[in-house]
Amino acid sequence: MRVLVQRVATAEVTVAGRASGAIGPGLLLLVGITHSDDEATLKRMADKVVKLRIFADEAGLMNRSVLDVGGDVLAVSQFTLYADARKGNRPSYTEAARPEVASPLFDRFVAALAQRLGKPVATGVFGADMKVELLNDGPVTIWLDSATL
Repeated sequence: MRVLVQRVATAEVTVAGRASGAIGPGLLLLVGITHSDDEATLKRMADKVVKLRIFADEAGLMNRSVLDVGGDVLAVSQFTLYADARKGNRPSYTEAARPEVASPLFDRFVAALAQRLGKPVATGVFGADMKVELLNDGPVTIWLDSATL
């Protein structure tokens, strides 16, 4: 599983011109699922995301998590995080899980996040052509890969 975490002031995802999910201050998560992902992977990544200390404390140091600041989370599925562009100019996506596997895993990841946060997590629409707007805060962008955590 790969998650690109971005600290945002605001973020919104639209599908066919309609808002699917929107948040205020918090985290925008771009989420890729691979073949080896399972329940343990989802839980470990959900724990890492909600405890990641990338928000400023009173001294201006990044010592607070999205839990600590009561921030929102917007999760967007993105199979292209598993793009392999080593050969030629057209990326291969063979490491991304097929939609019938990835979609329920993504849903369970979102549910795990919501449970840990104690509130709903906004999402895009799995497999849809989405437009994502964000106002990066910092900017702070963190790459998480379950293979290296």
